[in-house]
Amino acid sequence: MTLRITVPEGADLLAHVWGRMVPGIGPAAAGLSMAVYEHSTLELRTFEAARLRIAAINDCRWCRDFRTERDGERVEDAFPAAVAAWRDAPDALDARALLAAEYAERFALAHTDLDDDFWERAHALFSDAELVELTMCLGSWVAFGRLNRVLGLDTVCALPQHP
Repeated sequence: MTLRITVPEGADLLAHVWGRMVPGIGPAAAGLSMAVYEHSTLELRTFEAARLRIAAINDCRWCRDFRTERDGERVEDAFPAAVAAWRDAPDALDARALLAAEYAERFALAHTDLDDDFWERAHALFSDAELVELTMCLGSWVAFGRLNRVLGLDTVCALPQHP
């Protein structure tokens, strides 16, 4: 895939798209995206399980390769594979990370099928505030990961694994 929009030569792609290109929306969207990372109270493994599942569904190269870091900590190298296999190897994740991966997938692919059974399990593991926070995170990742993928930003602003 290639970049699907025109950016002035020499311009910083992300600063241009997320800041200058649509000044009434871009900075606000960037602020929401950053707030998800800077202010989330969800523990790292739960946060990353949900984020990595959305990254895979969105097929955003940058998002798939990125790892959230908190206080110098990141999830272990095997964690993304455990998230990808959440259905087949549920014991690889703790209960909250497992439910976060499931919720992420269902939110992105079948949000109208979140039934009473799901919500009963969710309320057994998360407070209402945590469910709202996780849902806001999911919405942000679905929207902005797809923006990056659809416009081809993920092919230009790739991490070192994807030169």
